[in-house]
Amino acid sequence: MQDLGHNSQMTALDERVIVLPEANFLAPLKGDFERMARRRYQKGTLVERNGTWVGMWRETVLEGGKPKRKLVWHPLGGRKDYPTEKLALRALEQAINDAHVNDLSYRPRPIVQFSEFAAKWQCKVLPNLKPSTQPPIRSQLKRHLVPLLGEVMLKDITAETVQSFVTSCQETPRNCGPKTIKNLIGTLSIMWNAAKAWKYVTGNPFDGVVIPDVEEAEQPVFSREHVQNIIAAVNAHYRPVFWLVVQTGIRRGEVCALDIGDVDFDGCYITVRRSRSGSKITNTKAKKPRSFPISVALRDRLRRLAEGRGEKDPLFLTLEGKRLHPDNFVKRVLTPVVKALGIEGGLHAFRHGNATAQDQLKVPMATRQARLGHANTRTTMKYTHLLTDDGRQVPEMLDDYFCMVDELEAEAEASRRVM
Repeated sequence: MQDLGHNSQMTALDERVIVLPEANFLAPLKGDFERMARRRYQKGTLVERNGTWVGMWRETVLEGGKPKRKLVWHPLGGRKDYPTEKLALRALEQAINDAHVNDLSYRPRPIVQFSEFAAKWQCKVLPNLKPSTQPPIRSQLKRHLVPLLGEVMLKDITAETVQSFVTSCQETPRNCGPKTIKNLIGTLSIMWNAAKAWKYVTGNPFDGVVIPDVEEAEQPVFSREHVQNIIAAVNAHYRPVFWLVVQTGIRRGEVCALDIGDVDFDGCYITVRRSRSGSKITNTKAKKPRSFPISVALRDRLRRLAEGRGEKDPLFLTLEGKRLHPDNFVKRVLTPVVKALGIEGGLHAFRHGNATAQDQLKVPMATRQARLGHANTRTTMKYTHLLTDDGRQVPEMLDDYFCMVDELEAEAEASRRVM
């Protein structure tokens, strides 16, 4: 069947020809490009070059906004992979199907280098990601992704290209560790999703890619003795902050984003709605609020702390009267104390200590996950489930376990006398 072009004199079509809306090149396409009439069905051409089977077919691409037909050379494999020509032809057929050139909805793809696409992606997509993820991704693009993949045409990135990228990252002078490589592939995958949505590419070049195993470093955990020593050594102004962290296990960004209105003093629980990263306050990691009880003693301490201030005011303040900054709080308040005590760990070590204590106290798994805010569909609980009898007992048990009331009783009593 010959190609059908636009002809004002054509008044009838062969009965065998089926014209669908997708194949009508006169219909407008969303965006800046016109629809293309589908070319004839391609089976491709198979040749053998130096012991390697190579498939060839034509694709329509956009250069400078204008469609052009280009011949594609696609290595399929050697004689070891496909001993016979018939097997190589089947591989060619699969490659053509993956390229979607025979689809009725086929559209010409714009040709851009990875560096050009990365620049567009940084302008249009990256600003919409969480503020805490933007700086590391910019660093990944600048140091690794663009230098190694910048001159590669986006449509030419295959699983082999990605695997070569992984290998290059491990070699001198980069010497990237397994965790860094895993993060780089994660970023590349996010960018690839946008490239597919923008019709630059098709397929998935990450299938079958092997990355080095990541050895999880042992996470520091603050024991009961560690917690007691830290609480005793920190500035008394910040002790309520650590009390809340020890009892709830909330993340450092979450504790710094708490407002007075997030504490229900009558119901004796708090609701974590936001998290602070740098100067910005965004949604929590789970992207939904979670509520859980706090002990009566901690509730009373927070109530005294909040007196005379509005619901939208920060719950915890620095000595200068500003909202806590997660990085500065750890660096200036916790780290000096931890170093002086000769132990290791940051604010996250309180979170692991909280989880360990709940395990030792035989707290039900569902209650633990609800308090820690771990996202897991099998244990997702509704709001009312978070305030069960089991949940009500947990904060009091944790206070007793860490001896928090004993440690802070004198400080609280002194505060009451002043007031």
